Order: sequence, then C-alpha cells, then structure tokens
Amino acid sequence: MSLPSSLLPSEGAPEWLNKGDNSWQLTAATLVGLQSVPGLVILYGSIVKKKWAVNSAFMALYAFAAVLICWCIWGFRMAFGEPLLPFWGRPDANVLEQKFLLAQGFAGLYPTATLVYFQFVFAAITPILIAGSLLGRMNFKAWMLFVPLWLTFSYTIGAFSLWSPNGFLFKAGVMDFAGGYVIHLSSGIAGLTAAYWVGPRVAKDRERFPPNNILLTLTGAGLLWLGWTGFNGGAPYAANLAASIAIVNTHLCTATSLLVWLFLDMFYFSKPSVIGAVQGMITGLVCITPAAGLVQPWAAIIMGVLSGSIPWFTMMVLHKKIQFLKKVDDTLAVFHTHGIAGSLGGILTGILADPRLNRLFFGDNPSYVGLAYAIKMGRATAGLRQIGMQFAGIGFIIALNVVITSVICLLIKVVVPLRLSEEELQVGDDAIHGEDAYAVWGDGETYEKSIHGYENFASAKAEEMA
Repeated sequence: MSLPSSLLPSEGAPEWLNKGDNSWQLTAATLVGLQSVPGLVILYGSIVKKKWAVNSAFMALYAFAAVLICWCIWGFRMAFGEPLLPFWGRPDANVLEQKFLLAQGFAGLYPTATLVYFQFVFAAITPILIAGSLLGRMNFKAWMLFVPLWLTFSYTIGAFSLWSPNGFLFKAGVMDFAGGYVIHLSSGIAGLTAAYWVGPRVAKDRERFPPNNILLTLTGAGLLWLGWTGFNGGAPYAANLAASIAIVNTHLCTATSLLVWLFLDMFYFSKPSVIGAVQGMITGLVCITPAAGLVQPWAAIIMGVLSGSIPWFTMMVLHKKIQFLKKVDDTLAVFHTHGIAGSLGGILTGILADPRLNRLFFGDNPSYVGLAYAIKMGRATAGLRQIGMQFAGIGFIIALNVVITSVICLLIKVVVPLRLSEEELQVGDDAIHGEDAYAVWGDGETYEKSIHGYENFASAKAEEMA
C-alpha cells in the first residue's frame, strides 16, 4: 500500500521531518514573537507617562532586532551548542550555513532552522522584559550596548545550563518547563540589578507616572496573554499531549491569578484597578511557565491563587518596608512580576509536578517527581531532592545575573553614561529622539511654543541661568 504523495519523502521533506510538529513549532515561535513585537512595544509605549512613550516602545523594538542578529551569528550555539564549559556552549562561526540549518535539530522532528527561530523569540523577550525596570531614564546608547552584551554573557549561560542537554543544571535535574528561571527569574534579577546601577527616574516621575493610554495597555496585555499559548505550548518541541495540557494550564493559572489580584486590589484599595489586573495576569503567566506541562489543572489553579497573592504582597506591602527595594527604581516592578513569580513557579513545580506528566516531557526518568507525589509514593527523599534542585536553580540564576549584569553596567559606564542627562530626563522623547508619541497640536507637528519642546526647555533653562 503506497503512501499519499504529501507524505512521501523528498529533498524538501526528508524522512525524519514531521510536518505537523514543524508547522506547530513555527506557529508557536511566531506567537511568542508577537508578544514582543507588537505586544510589549504597545504595552511599554502606553503604560508609561506620555513623554516616555516613544523611548519605551523603541527600547523594546531595538532589543528584538539586535538579539536576532546576535542570536543567529553566535548566541544560539553558545546556548545550545557543544560545551565550552559545563555552563556555556561553544560559539560556532558555521551556524548560518545551510548544511547546519537544514539538518535535523538537537530536539524535535524538524530542522535546526526551526529551533534557531523558536529559541530566538525567547532570547529576544528576555532583555525586553529587563527594559521594563529601566524605562524613563536609561540612556538609549547605553541600552544599545547592554542588549548584545547581556545576551552573550548572561542569557546564553542560563539557557545552556538549564535547557541544553549538555548543561550541568539540566543534567542535575532542575525542572524549568518553558523559562520560569531562564527568562523570568533572569529578567527580574537583571532588571533590578541594572536599575540599581542606572539610578532612579526624576523625583517627579517617580511620584506620578500615569499611563498615557490604558486601552492600548490592555491591547498589549492581550497579545502577551494569548501569545503565551506558543510560549508554553511550544516547549515540548512537538504537537503532543504535553503541549495541549501546557496550554490549558497556562490559561487556567493566568485567569485565576488576574482575578485574585483584582479582588485584593478591591478589598484593600476599594477600586478595581486595570493596571493591577494586568500585573496579576503577568504573574500568573510567569508562575505557570516552569510547570505548565508538568502539573495537573487543579494544581495550575492553586498556582494561580498563589501567583495572584504572593507577588501582590511583595509589591504592595514588603516593597514599601524594605529599604533597598524602596531605593531601587524598578519602573514596572519587574522584580515582583517576573523575579518573585518565576521563583514561586519553580518552587511549586518541585512540589506539584505529576510523575506521569514528567514522563511525557522528560522521558522515563523517575528522578523527576514533585514532593507532594513523592510523599504519597513513599519516595520523600526523591521529592526533597527535587525541591533542593529547584532552589539550586534559583540560586544559580540570581548569582549569575547579579554579577554579570553589574559587570556589564560598570563597563558600559566607562564608554557612555548609563543615565540620561537631567535636561533629557525632564523633557523625554522630544529631547532623546526628536519625536513625540502624539501630535496633539497640529497636523503631525508639535506646537512650536509647547513647554514640552526640547528647544524651548533648553531656552528656558538658559534664561534662568542668565
């Protein structure tokens, strides 16, 4: 019995290629890409004060483009190539050759080119998340240097250690299904560290920083939420059972987290906050990421309750009591929404991971077991070991990002200032880019006597000093 012509091997579809898996992986990657462009571009451009809209959106767009070039030339091999060190891959100048890209990848039944694209969108969104901690004051030239340096010397180490089959934490058994550690904990810690070195916004902006368009903020948040279907659904590298349950769990946890955050805001502040609901949505998405395909749906709901309450508590209560956190100006609270929520998700993965679901993702390796199931099975030692490994992963990512991000910021500071000048900080977009987000005065032109114009601001300052 002959196969249909569409299933016959050919030069363009070799025997090892699974067309369904390849199609899903490319689709999932594009969904993740849409989270950044236009998702976070829109969210950042709208959630900030009007004078920072262009700069904030452009920081995200620049990072997406810069990471793509770096990733294809050296980043992918440093994150997933042959080991140079137990925690770092060897860069390979041959990565752009068609022989390499069209050969079967290290995972999945599709070419390496698909893996390069899929992993690129994860690499790109991470520094974009870091940008959320730095909006409203970082020198754009310093940001242009920061992105490729941080990708090269921090992200690739974390990705190799936790996701590469050759990474030491992957071999040790740390569970990070889709990036709770590699992406979210990394961006939360790196963002807080970079915010420390860059310094705060001007006092006026720290005291009052209203969104310039909440409806567009919801648009960006919606793209972020639905795009997470590809974020977690693409992690199994196949259109299989693990992908399906990961997607369901992702949306269950996110909806629960949003509602819990909303109810807490209403109870303590008397009003339902739209921005608060967006924060709760994000913490739910982040918390479920390391566990999405490894836990049952009831566990995803529990994780949603915790991700909507614990980061809320750290942001609304603890942040105001801890002197260091009060000092560091983390613009969009990325430390809480990604650092705290990512760590929480990793710990809960070590408790709630179901052995059968672990097998679907990791294969037949009995060492992967959540503590709750290990106790039930009489294997408490194995469960405690798994919890220990989850904490070890957290410790490694924190240490890596504090050290590497600090070194990068200090090196950049030698070349260009990390922070904008006081005049630029007062004016914003017009001073930095010569462009405004909204042409409020005329047909595409800013009114020449506007107090927001950089030239008028500079003239006013000169008159004051005269």
